[in-house]
Amino acid sequence: MLRLEPRPEPSKAWVYASPALALLITILVAGVLFVALGKDPVRGLSVFLIEPWANWRGASEIALKSIPLVLCALGLALCYRSNVWNIGAEGQLLMGAIFAGGLAMWATEAKQSFSPWVFMWLGMLAGAIGGALWAGIVALLRDKFNANEILVSLMLVYVANLLLSYLVFGPWKDPQGFNFPQTVTFDDGTLLPRIFKGLRLHWGFVIALLAAAAMTVFLFRTFKGYKLQVGGLAPAAARYAGFSSRSALWTVLLTSGALAGIAGSMEALGPLAQLTPHVSVGYGFTAIIVAFIGRLHPVGCIFGAALLSMFLIGGELAQSRIGLPSALSNVFQGVLLVALLACDTLIHYRIRSTSRSHYAC
Repeated sequence: MLRLEPRPEPSKAWVYASPALALLITILVAGVLFVALGKDPVRGLSVFLIEPWANWRGASEIALKSIPLVLCALGLALCYRSNVWNIGAEGQLLMGAIFAGGLAMWATEAKQSFSPWVFMWLGMLAGAIGGALWAGIVALLRDKFNANEILVSLMLVYVANLLLSYLVFGPWKDPQGFNFPQTVTFDDGTLLPRIFKGLRLHWGFVIALLAAAAMTVFLFRTFKGYKLQVGGLAPAAARYAGFSSRSALWTVLLTSGALAGIAGSMEALGPLAQLTPHVSVGYGFTAIIVAFIGRLHPVGCIFGAALLSMFLIGGELAQSRIGLPSALSNVFQGVLLVALLACDTLIHYRIRSTSRSHYAC
């Protein structure tokens, strides 16, 4: 018989071993699913885990998909460390895309000439404003009416999605777009400059890395970051020390919303070059998994984003090359999150065998 026994203190080894074990469990489950679907598991795992990295173009696509995941996950990690449960990064991303896309559409239709290096910052500013305003609604309702931020932020995702659909099906629809729900294609001067010629990877990748570095400094090298983390770990101690929970709430939600809004602006002004109902493929929700895989650490979010981006691209390759359903990558994301939550139990508990005198784990 096995039972869980509380550890005297959390295991530092399992903090880092847990994501690795969760990934291994996900790979094993994936192999079983491939067999159940009548596919070669070796071939299936190769498509998901190896082929996305097989060439420079594939690696650049992983980096491209990592951009919104890193930015959203950074904001979510900040919220979760502060014990503020923002689930609405998807909606904040969409609002950022709407604000930045609207600005780009105006510049395109008004034939305003911009340098891409100038408009990049204007677009990010517009996206940050849109995302922060959307997250500000969550902060306001939590602050003034004690509304649950989980429900409010989640419901606002659907409001943002409906607003985007209204715009691209209605007043912003391209009259020359053969009735497709999309805006005009944005002028080249409004699009993010690319890092390498012939590849879609743009300079938003560098900005995402710089944002991770800035978040690391903020969290672990500033007094403000220290106060936010204390408020999340020990609210009573934070109140005793005079740290304002209200200030923390507004700070983390506005910052998280701004980062998600910037991610949305980079999607609209990057690979899409227009607004459609499918600006996001669920980046805001996937970023929740990224944040937890990365142990709520900015550097960890980068590696978590690369892993989930690999799953997204692997799912596309698996659909086209071996006929697997496109939803399989979402299944693997879910398995990874559940496995991670289960493995995290070993951080605070050890497995003890009641039939023997030694620990099983």
